[in-house]
Amino acid sequence: MDRSAVMRTDVVVDLGDARLDALLSVPVAARGVVLFAHGSGSGRTSPRNALVAHALEDVGLATLLIDLLTRDEQQEDARTGLLRFDIDLLGARVLGASKWLRERPVSSALALGYFGASTGAAAAFHAAAELHDVFAVVSRGGRPDLARDCLKSVRAPSLLIVGGEDVPIIPLNQEACDVLGSIAQIVVIPGATHLFEETGALEEVARLSRDWFVDHLPPPARGA
Repeated sequence: MDRSAVMRTDVVVDLGDARLDALLSVPVAARGVVLFAHGSGSGRTSPRNALVAHALEDVGLATLLIDLLTRDEQQEDARTGLLRFDIDLLGARVLGASKWLRERPVSSALALGYFGASTGAAAAFHAAAELHDVFAVVSRGGRPDLARDCLKSVRAPSLLIVGGEDVPIIPLNQEACDVLGSIAQIVVIPGATHLFEETGALEEVARLSRDWFVDHLPPPARGA
């Protein structure tokens, strides 16, 4: 898709108790929208998630890349490293941002999916356990174990992508996949480490994610 056919807007997602900076990108005739839940001190400017987002936009999926922490909270987290592990807080922010998307005319009719990275994956699963009209979840190098108590309530088809060299994370994702059951699939990318910095690794994440969302996000109802 021609990138000029994608409307990109810096927005503030006002949740009442928090104002979160975000980037909303909507292709012409978008067929779905994917909310990106960043983790481990990352945010909407993550180049890794931007690469995946562009791959989704190329096939007509809108994206919302959002900071799940306010600017003051980001400064606090930079000092303590604690808020990035507050999955109840982050999951509530994902839910709030999902509601915000439902209220925007440009995205209200679009099927919703979640892409979560690292601790953001736990936040995505936490939200998906409560919001059953989420159609798909993708986890990249995720920590679904941090949302273990929520996994049995998730109904969305879920793809868990892990690096073959990310040894501590593989069993955590395999256990989560077992709990999620038949709706879940785990893919291990050989030679990739936690950040998928190896040549071609992140592009493979983007390809897998694109295909998963295309397969599981239904197009808008005719006339919507």
